This record gives sequence, C-alpha cells and structure tokens, in this order.
Amino acid sequence: MSNKIQWGIIATGTIANKFAADFSRVGEGELAGIGSRFTDKAKSFAKKYGIKRFYGSYRELAEDPAIDAIYIATPNHLHHDNTLMCLDAGKSVLCEKPFTLNKDQTARCIDTAVKRKAFLMEAMWMRFNPAITRLMEYLSKSSIGDIVGIRADFGFSTPFDPASRLFNPGLGGGALLDVGVYTISLAVMILGKPLEIKSMAAIGKSGVDEENSVVLRHKGDRLSVLTSGFRANTSREADIYGTEGNIKLHAPWHRAPKLTLFRNESRKTIIVRKDTFAEKSQGLNNQVDHVIGCMKKGYGESPVMPWSDSLLVMEIMDEIRTQWGLRYPQEA
Repeated sequence: MSNKIQWGIIATGTIANKFAADFSRVGEGELAGIGSRFTDKAKSFAKKYGIKRFYGSYRELAEDPAIDAIYIATPNHLHHDNTLMCLDAGKSVLCEKPFTLNKDQTARCIDTAVKRKAFLMEAMWMRFNPAITRLMEYLSKSSIGDIVGIRADFGFSTPFDPASRLFNPGLGGGALLDVGVYTISLAVMILGKPLEIKSMAAIGKSGVDEENSVVLRHKGDRLSVLTSGFRANTSREADIYGTEGNIKLHAPWHRAPKLTLFRNESRKTIIVRKDTFAEKSQGLNNQVDHVIGCMKKGYGESPVMPWSDSLLVMEIMDEIRTQWGLRYPQEA
C-alpha cells in the first residue's frame, strides 16, 4: 500500500469526536467517511471535520469500496455486530474497547478476521501512549528489579441516569466494561494471565456495577489490585512495584502526562527519573499510526495489542461478572 489508508468512523458520539479530532495528527491516513443512523448527524460530523463522504447508515459506510479501515465507536452492545459487518465487507477494523460484551463474541470477531484475511484490533489506545511505552521499556530492563505487584484505579463521578450507556445494561453498561477494562488490560500486559480472580461490586439500581474492586493473583504470587467506578473521583494513578523500586504513572494514568521511577537506596526511596510527555492530543492518533503500520506490513493483528490479550481480558471480565451474577440482556 503506497497511498494513504482511507478511514471511516461508525457513530458520531463523544469518542468518535475525540478520534476525529486527533486524526489530524495521523501521518499516513485520511479520514474519508462517516456513518451514522441519522443522515443529518453524519452530515454535521462530516462538515465539522472536513470529511468528504457521509452516510445515514452504518452499512453504507461499511460497503463503500473506497474505505480501507473503519473505527467502530458505537456503544458496547453493538461492537460485536458492527465488527462482523465491517469485516464481512472486507474492511480492516479498529473497534473501541471493550472489544465486545464477552469472550465468545470476541472469539467470533477474531475467527471472522482470520477468514476474511483482514486486520482487526481492539482500540486499547492506552497501550500506545508515550508513558506506557516508556514504562514497558523500563520493565524490560528490570529497572525496578523483579515485579511484585500492580495497583491501579480508574474512577470518576457522574450522576445516575438510567438512559445513559453507563447505567443501561441493554447498552453493555457498568464500570467494569467502561473503565475497569483499562486496569485489567494493564495487569495483563505486565503480568499476564492470572491464576486466581477475586472481586466484589456495588450493583446499582439499574442492575450494573457502579463500583468494583478486583484482585488478580499471577504467577509467583504477584498481585494486581484494581478498582474502577463512576460513583466518585479517584486518584486515577497506577503504581508498579518491584523488589528494587517502583514506577508511578501519574493521573490520568492511562494517558499519563508524566512517569516517575523510584529506586530503593539505603532504606530510602529516591527519584531516579521523572519523564514528562507533552501530548497535544488525546492520544488516539498513536494507535491509528500503529494500525496503519501493521496494515502496510500485511499483519492481521497487532504485536502490541494482540488478539490473545483481548481474549484474556474478556475472559477475566466474564469471570468477574459471573462472580457478581451480572449478565447482559444479549447474553440471556
């Protein structure tokens, strides 16, 4: 592929707007199409971001032969069907997190990508931001010795609204799938598959988790202690602890503006490095550049956000919801 990758977006909500705003920083891609359930919304979105083509249905965008790749920005409960539709239309797909509602749905999407020989990736954009990249560099060099454990939280305060996607079980609502997925993806990226999962949740009156706490025990008795919710604002920091020091991802950790590396010296903790990252965007463009690079190399999946990790994260969240007794209407 020598020309710019032609991208389309499905849906026109908040995350779609952030994605489109960041796309101006993408090097080898062009935002060429927008699809919405309503033509007027698609037209307005296209005008706002200078997009040439707009459609009053998702399928019309998926079937546009001029589009190479599609970013799916619909609510959680639609990710599975929208991904399959785009893959069946021959498009490469970047699907907003969580990949789907459960592991079985994710597996079907991956099987279809293999069958269609199309690129597919969950949009866990956190993994492509500079602070996370630097973190993984430090860990690969054992900069804090052997990893002992992880602590991460992701909580924010929002008023109860039964119609909101956050509180609506029919839309795949709940804190776990909305923001807890970030903390679990971080734990999986660093410590791999857990051997044991323990969790508790505060289930709200709409039937979804509004707060939750999760503890994962990994090989070597290493622990990930994770919390997420939307009843209260939390520190939104993440700490990785090692035998010789620790690393802090400062708030908001999933797109941290700075990272601090501490070392244990003579029973004291000292700052060794404090790295800052002056991002002029939300950071969504970093993952697009990565996807384009993968497509140009002919990859079917990303080496940074591989299918195995997406499947594992979904498997963990399935088990967590099983412990709570929380099932979505689509799973009944």
